[in-house]
Amino acid sequence: MNRFQNTRQPDWDWWGKLWPTPGETLRELELSTGDALVEIGSGNGYFTLPAARIMAPAPVYALDLDSSLLEELEHFANQQELDNVVSIHGDARSLADHLPDLVDVALIANTFHGIDNPTTFVEGVVDVLTDDGRFIVINWRDLIQETTTVAGEPRGPPSELRLSPTEAQELVKESADLTLVEQIEIPPYHYALIFER
Repeated sequence: MNRFQNTRQPDWDWWGKLWPTPGETLRELELSTGDALVEIGSGNGYFTLPAARIMAPAPVYALDLDSSLLEELEHFANQQELDNVVSIHGDARSLADHLPDLVDVALIANTFHGIDNPTTFVEGVVDVLTDDGRFIVINWRDLIQETTTVAGEPRGPPSELRLSPTEAQELVKESADLTLVEQIEIPPYHYALIFER
């Protein structure tokens, strides 16, 4: 199956320019020690690795369609002696088929705009959450692409694919019985929405 529309793994150089401290970004989202997490579309682990340090000893599942990126992630996890990272090669559109247990947190960063069937996807996320689980969406703001520059170049999805926080909220709420508990601004170009069951 193909990737979500207009999503790909950015290189670490510009990723670091955009979010130089990914662990601090995750702490703003109130991740907790001991909570199991799945990162949907983890790539090579820019958020997975700091999440594993925060959540330890609970497992952090890194799910992605690209096995080469997962191999990189495993290499980095081994280098950093993170033994709670579990890489999973699989499609997020069948999330429950890939996770061995329910999780406390499902995180998707920079890819929600490209989901071809958000209703089915969000329903699948709810199926893997614990009774008080959280779904966190980090998304590009609905700004014109030419204005969201990193290292002097326009970055992010095309302007027409971007979702405002309100549009993203509506997509999630139309798909499942989830409650928005917080919206967080993530400078310079992102926001996060935290939903609870």
